[in-house]
Amino acid sequence: MELRQLKYFEAVASTLNFSRAAERLHIAQPPLSRQIQQLEEELGVQLLDRSSRPMKLTNAGSFFYDQAVQVLARLKEIQRATRRIGDGGARWMGIGFVPSILYGFLPTVLQRFTSENANLDISLSELTSVQQAEALKAGRIDVGFGRLAIQDEGLENVVLTEEAMVVVVPAGSPLTAEETLSLKRLSSEVLVLYPAAPRPSFADQVLRQFSVRGYEVGRTYETNGLQTAIGLVAAGMGVTIVPESVQRLRRDDVAYRPLSDQGLTSPLIMTLRVGDSSAHVLKFRAMIDAALAGLDAGGEG
Repeated sequence: MELRQLKYFEAVASTLNFSRAAERLHIAQPPLSRQIQQLEEELGVQLLDRSSRPMKLTNAGSFFYDQAVQVLARLKEIQRATRRIGDGGARWMGIGFVPSILYGFLPTVLQRFTSENANLDISLSELTSVQQAEALKAGRIDVGFGRLAIQDEGLENVVLTEEAMVVVVPAGSPLTAEETLSLKRLSSEVLVLYPAAPRPSFADQVLRQFSVRGYEVGRTYETNGLQTAIGLVAAGMGVTIVPESVQRLRRDDVAYRPLSDQGLTSPLIMTLRVGDSSAHVLKFRAMIDAALAGLDAGGEG
């Protein structure tokens, strides 16, 4: 299968007319028809119902059309990203993040980096760790901040900090009377997990903490956002577990409690493309290193 055939089929499938597709592609109709026939022969299925008037896609053709559009869009994206990376990305930088990083030291670093690099167009994208890995490989972002290390030979994962986990409970719950809570105690509560998709995610990190200790989690709710998870807790729908920096999110309808189990931490991970030596990425990494050094020294970072 050739890239040219995908482009030809996309034109035919979007117009459902060989003449108009040929005009769009600036080629004659006979070679276009031959290419589509060869594509169908290679796939072993009929993509177009030529007997109908007007012509229409078969079920297989509709599926193949959707996939072809995605492939061609991805290729265009790769071309743009490759050109940008090739010229050093001098005017643009993409940063992906999970919502829980907004309550730690990173927002201060981002604000400072932005103010010191006014000539740099900085784009921020809320993405899960899995989505960040895909965006890094596609060139849509240059740096990602998440809670999960995605193993890929083209990516570098740097653990910046390890945060203790805490539990969020409804303000009126009897659980608020306890100074600390254990996972064993929480296993009998409804557990709100996030994000629901894509997996693996922070939700799997939380579930693993129960499973490695031999605790079976009962009923669960899954949602795609940290704020939604805390909102469900506030509504009395269950409890959720978050990194301790999230406690900076003050709400009257929830309470935070430490977890008594040992080793309950969540890493804050910076992910980059292996070997990315772009000047702005190196500068950003240096600023993060300085902020972490300030935290270790007891400063404000």
